Amino acid sequence: MIERSKEERSRKRVGILGGTFDPIHHSHLIAAEQAREQAQLDEVWFMPARIPPHKQGKGISSEEHRLAMIELAIAENPAFRVTDIEFTRSGPSYTYDTMSQLTELYPDIAFSFIMGGDMVEILPKWYRIDELIELVPLIGLMRPGSHVEENQYTKHVHFIDMPKWELSSSFIREKCAAGQSIRYFVPDAVARYIKEQMLYE
Repeated sequence: MIERSKEERSRKRVGILGGTFDPIHHSHLIAAEQAREQAQLDEVWFMPARIPPHKQGKGISSEEHRLAMIELAIAENPAFRVTDIEFTRSGPSYTYDTMSQLTELYPDIAFSFIMGGDMVEILPKWYRIDELIELVPLIGLMRPGSHVEENQYTKHVHFIDMPKWELSSSFIREKCAAGQSIRYFVPDAVARYIKEQMLYE
C-alpha cells in the first residue's frame, strides 16, 4: 500500500497512466482499474503522449483521434478521466516536468504516476528521477512471471500484480490493416470509431 501523509489522505487521489493509446484497448482499461483498486485511488487519468511533429503521420493517429477513442472507452466509468496536458507542452516531454505541472494546476489532488513494471529497471536513467520520487508516488504494473532487477529506486515503487492479458495496440492495428475483426479487443464504441474514421487501414 502506498504510504501517504495525513494531508495527502484528505485530498483526492489520482493516478496518471500515460501511453500512446493508439488505439486504447482492454489491457489499458484493466491496468487502470487494477491500479485504482489496489493503490486505493479515487480516479485514474489517461494521459496520451504527445508525438513529435516529425513522427506524426507515420502510422500514428492524430491527437484528436486518440483523445476521442479514450473518451469513448472510459465514458461509462466515472473514476476514469483523460487529460491532454502532454499535447499542450512544447519541447521534450519528461515525466517530472509533466507531473510538476499537474501538481501546480491541481494543488488539491494527490497524484501518483503509473508505469509498466519494465520501466522500473531504467528509473536510474530517468530525467530528474530523485526529484520525481519526492514529488509523487510511483506505481509499477507487474505482469505474471515478470521480474524486476532491484535498483536504488525500486523501494519507492508500489508494485501491483496484473492478470495475464497479452494485448498490444500494434496487434490491433495489424488486425485492422488486414481487415480482421477487433471486437472484444477494444470497447465496442472504440471499434465503431476506428471503422468510421477508417483508422489503421
